[in-house]
Amino acid sequence: MLTAYNLIQLIFLIISLPLLLAVILLTPRYRLRTWQRLGFGLRTLVERKKKGARKTIWLHGLSVGEVTSALPLVSGIRNRFPEAFLVFSASTRSGSKVAEQLMTDRIDLLVSFPLDILPVTAYFIRLIRPDLFILVETDFWPNILTCLQRHKIPAMLVNGRISHNSMASYRRFSFFFQPLFCTFRHLCMQTETDRVNMIDLGVPDDRIHTLGNLKFDTPLITGTIQPQTSQETPIAMPDDSLLLVAGSTHKGEEEIILAVYVRLRPLYPNLFLIIAPRDISRGKEIQELAAAKGITGVCRSEGSKSNQRLLILDTIGELANCYRFADIAFIGGSLQPLGGHNPIEPAVMGAPVLFGPHMEDFAEISQDLLTAGGAQRVGGEESLFQAAGTWLADARLRKKAGLAALGCVEKQQGVIERHLQLIQTLL
Repeated sequence: MLTAYNLIQLIFLIISLPLLLAVILLTPRYRLRTWQRLGFGLRTLVERKKKGARKTIWLHGLSVGEVTSALPLVSGIRNRFPEAFLVFSASTRSGSKVAEQLMTDRIDLLVSFPLDILPVTAYFIRLIRPDLFILVETDFWPNILTCLQRHKIPAMLVNGRISHNSMASYRRFSFFFQPLFCTFRHLCMQTETDRVNMIDLGVPDDRIHTLGNLKFDTPLITGTIQPQTSQETPIAMPDDSLLLVAGSTHKGEEEIILAVYVRLRPLYPNLFLIIAPRDISRGKEIQELAAAKGITGVCRSEGSKSNQRLLILDTIGELANCYRFADIAFIGGSLQPLGGHNPIEPAVMGAPVLFGPHMEDFAEISQDLLTAGGAQRVGGEESLFQAAGTWLADARLRKKAGLAALGCVEKQQGVIERHLQLIQTLL
């Protein structure tokens, strides 16, 4: 499998090299990052930062979502192993930017993740010399995982989950993915369903653990986020305002949310709305959808704090802070058949949660919230209007649901400690 992978890769590089070079050289955002991902400048960085014989832990997150998921684990590792040399990598520019913002006081070195070209991955491993490699959620690449295995460096998957679509792909291409998963010493999955799926893919069950979602031990729970009074909302609201935050929305959902908001505004004149699209490039598109319904909205990327009733959060890294001010939170990707997004972030902020019928990717977590009374499932515009209206009309009921959501998350605490105990066995 690995030989075929590298042969195909080599043929592709030879054929497309002129075009790839042209794109890299002519596109500033690719130019520097590509050289970094090829290892240019890495030796100098490592030599300047790494002093003495220290245990080295290399953590990797694909992009923004994985980086934010990794934050409580990085904090836990730093506290448990203060002498360790912590390296963090991200594949995307946005992921690296968020890691730089959130982790500079916790890690020793931030690098770009290597391109999965055999000499490049070997070069990264030779310079970083990790004693342990930790992959957050996803971003499986054959060369780096095989290189780690050949050098007898244990690899550990954390916060692992398998969506419905991913499971279908893994089964279809099991000849490719099954050997990849077997390179891991431990695979720490979020739910029991994820663990069973890994076993079905042919991974030995003694390597698979159900340790929970890292976001259950969010920095709010561990005490590293400041109280609400020290934070500011990016939308200017009077003290008696109500705020509905719709996070990680997709095309086709904003129309429903805006339609509900138009119906709610006459009933609750102090209601404000924040829409955070999953694809931040859609800010202007959503602004136009709102205008067509008679709503004036502003995009967060336009600058200072909004004094409009609708804010489109087309920026990275601010959604979690908005949830802390939410009176109600809606989880996107759930009214469309997209599997939903993680409801833990609003729940841990004590916000009651609404989501659509498509929460397949977070089925166990969403069911726990429903059972606890911290969430409601809606099917479309009418049921979203009714559910939101019920909570907006009754502050006591709304607070009770928010506390139930927070309590559901608090019951799952201890995820980081379980991971740290497993990490200790590998160092």
